[in-house]
Amino acid sequence: MSKPKVATDWMAGCAGCHMSLLDMDERILQVLDLVDLRSSPITDLKEPDINGVDVGILEGGINNTANEHQAKLMRSRCKYLVALGDCAVFGGVPAMRNFFTLEETLRRAYIETESTDSEGFIPTDPELAVPTNVRAVHEVVPVDLHVPGCPPDADVIFYVLAELAQGRIPDLKGDKLHWH
Repeated sequence: MSKPKVATDWMAGCAGCHMSLLDMDERILQVLDLVDLRSSPITDLKEPDINGVDVGILEGGINNTANEHQAKLMRSRCKYLVALGDCAVFGGVPAMRNFFTLEETLRRAYIETESTDSEGFIPTDPELAVPTNVRAVHEVVPVDLHVPGCPPDADVIFYVLAELAQGRIPDLKGDKLHWH
């Protein structure tokens, strides 16, 4: 029997969830015995297989049109979608930006920062993604499993991947959600 294919990606977040994935240390080899890791920020392949994968994992909230595209692409190419970490589940720290208008946040980021020189400007190149309010993944596409945490503990991620690889839905309650 072939191993289930898994693809991951990150959007508006800090990459801490993928760092937590790597914090499994040598147990990552056990995961790789169970799954075929396809696309990921930590592999050369950057998009889920065109023919699809079994499990898609998204880290980070959705804060622009490129993230929307990523989420929709992952959802269309996976059987089972996991929102990994508080940013993907709730919007997380990036969603604090929603307390201000997009114009205010862009002006602060590109013109008013202490490190910006007098020629600072808000980029408007048509090839750049258009900023949006930050949203949780489930606000854009259907999500099958939410794994909160900032970041989720490596033990929780290991448990989730091992359960999914064996065709089981992880039961994230009690101590299985908050290992340390």
